[in-house]
Amino acid sequence: MIKFFRKTRQNLLSEGKTGKYFKYAIGEIVLVMIGILLALQVNNWNQNRINKQKEKLLLVELHNEFVKNKEQFENVILAHEKALKSTDYMINQFPINPKEINLDTLFAHTRGWANRHTFNPSQGVIKSLVNSSSFDIISDSELRKLLVSWEDVLTDYQEEENIASEILRNHISSKLLDKIAY
Repeated sequence: MIKFFRKTRQNLLSEGKTGKYFKYAIGEIVLVMIGILLALQVNNWNQNRINKQKEKLLLVELHNEFVKNKEQFENVILAHEKALKSTDYMINQFPINPKEINLDTLFAHTRGWANRHTFNPSQGVIKSLVNSSSFDIISDSELRKLLVSWEDVLTDYQEEENIASEILRNHISSKLLDKIAY
């Protein structure tokens, strides 16, 4: 194909047909430009296809991580609900009369206070995603905002959890356990 174009170019120049040569040259330039634009378009299409596949894979990994985190969070909620029931039981027993109450049951409910369940979610996928260039692959801008704010939400929750544990440890448990003789 290149030989054909070269021969055509040489024939036009040798015959003195410069006008036709310039038309030919412009046509060749246009063909090269069309070829380059097509190659760029195919490359962009392929890159978009690869990015969509990466996005889908990342979203599946994020989904799996959040499903596991949700299960852990639900277990923490169940533990806190048990502790609340133990607390309600203890409050309803006051004033405690050792002759009328089953001390084993009472003691079992006080153990419910000692169990401090905390939410410590897995964050491997989300941290690697937010701190990498792959973050731009996610096309949903609302999801990107939520993923960026996830660490702040988690930090706020853990601060509240720590405050509640400290109140329980320093103010409630210490004062109540001093009053209960086993």
